[in-house]
Amino acid sequence: MNFKAKLILSALGVCALPLAQAGDFEDFGRVVRAQPRVEQIRTPRQECRTDYVQTQVAPQRSQGGGVVGGIAGALLGSTVGSGNGKVAAAAAGAIAGAAIGNNYDNNQNAYAQPQTQEQAVQRCRNVDAVEQRTTGYDVTYDYRGHTYTTFMNSDPGDRIRLHISVDPVQYADRGDRYQR
Repeated sequence: MNFKAKLILSALGVCALPLAQAGDFEDFGRVVRAQPRVEQIRTPRQECRTDYVQTQVAPQRSQGGGVVGGIAGALLGSTVGSGNGKVAAAAAGAIAGAAIGNNYDNNQNAYAQPQTQEQAVQRCRNVDAVEQRTTGYDVTYDYRGHTYTTFMNSDPGDRIRLHISVDPVQYADRGDRYQR
C-alpha cells in the first residue's frame, strides 16, 4: 500500500471517530442518602456465677472405739475359763467389748458440735445476647435529575460510580417512533 492510500485511510479514521460512540461507559452520581441496614442477631449463651454457702457437717462416726473395745474384751474373756470355754469366753468378750467401745466412742461424738464448712455452688442461667450488625446500605442517589435507590455492601461516600449502558429501543411496529 502506498503512502497516499495510508494517508487517506488515516484521515477517514480520524474523521469517523466522533461518529463512533461507546454503548457502555462509567459516570458518577451524587449520593443523597446512605441508610445502614441493621440486623439484630440473638445468640443464646449461658451466664454462670459461683456462690459460697455455709453448710453444717455432722461429726464422723469412729470405728476406733469398737476395735479397742473388741481387743480389750477378747483379752479379758480369755482369762476366764479353760479349754474350749476359754475360746468361747474370748469370742464373747470380743463381741461385748466391741459393742461397748463403739457405743462409748459414738456417744462422745454425739455431744460434739457440728462443724461449719463453706461450699462453692455454681448457679447458671440461659440468656440471649443481642448483637446488631450492619448488613449493608440502602443508597439513594441522583443521576442527571433522576433519583434511584440500590443496595450496596458498603457506604459509597458522597458519590457513587455508575456503569451506564446505552441501548436503542426496539419497537414491534416500525411506524411507532420514539418521541420526546
